[in-house]
Amino acid sequence: MAGLSTAELVDIALEMAEMRTLPADSAVYVEGTDLKRVMMGIDIGPAELLLARQLGCDGVIAHHPAGGSATLNFPEVLTRHVELMVEHGVPATAARDAIQGLLTRSLLRAQSANHDHTPSVARLLEMPFLNIHLPLDEVGRRIMVKTIQEAVEPLGDEARVQDAIDALMTLPEFAGAATRIMVPVGAVDQPLGKIAVVHGAGTNGGYAVARAYFDHGVRTVLYIHIAPEEAERLRREGGGNLIVTGHIASDLVGINRYVQALEERGVEVVRMSGL
Repeated sequence: MAGLSTAELVDIALEMAEMRTLPADSAVYVEGTDLKRVMMGIDIGPAELLLARQLGCDGVIAHHPAGGSATLNFPEVLTRHVELMVEHGVPATAARDAIQGLLTRSLLRAQSANHDHTPSVARLLEMPFLNIHLPLDEVGRRIMVKTIQEAVEPLGDEARVQDAIDALMTLPEFAGAATRIMVPVGAVDQPLGKIAVVHGAGTNGGYAVARAYFDHGVRTVLYIHIAPEEAERLRREGGGNLIVTGHIASDLVGINRYVQALEERGVEVVRMSGL
């Protein structure tokens, strides 16, 4: 059976996420064709590329950005937060204001990054290499949204935060996770109310984005991770519930479906770095 090209690997992810073009946080660093045995991990660096060569892999897929345009242009995908906020009733102006600090910090980090470090190793090894970030997170976000909705809609106003957590625990990624789902703001016995699953927007929105949701009618926000000091600030101020589902377990919801799609097409996937 013929292998897949890097372009085909991208197309599969885009089709699953119902996207037309590769987002700014994803990139093909070294193109390749007829890939039959690929290594895939959440984070890939030079050591992992060398390991892939030693293990006889003919391509490598990272989830997180690994340099190049995916690092330099990463701030562009943060505007997805605005789209999600507006979908949940936050006014566009308030939504744009909420991401300004996050956007500035991301732009400055991109300026300081050695963005060609890992891609240069892939080129020297002549190892086909790409990363697919937002599309797989979007696949995961939709699964999480559907799973929660199906569980809590029959409960109506009686739905509690714990009901959303129980729904997520029916997904194998959370049921088997080394981490546990937490509620650092609010409590599990509080009314769930309107919930926003904030995933697939580059990174979490921190204090400002969660605050914007709380201030505009969203009772519960779900992040996959958050800085402790930002969670503490939200806890002190109150106004809603924050569910934190765990970074790696949450990323795997979308990643595992993608790996399955590759394997169904005859590609052997060597799992590592969180998979």
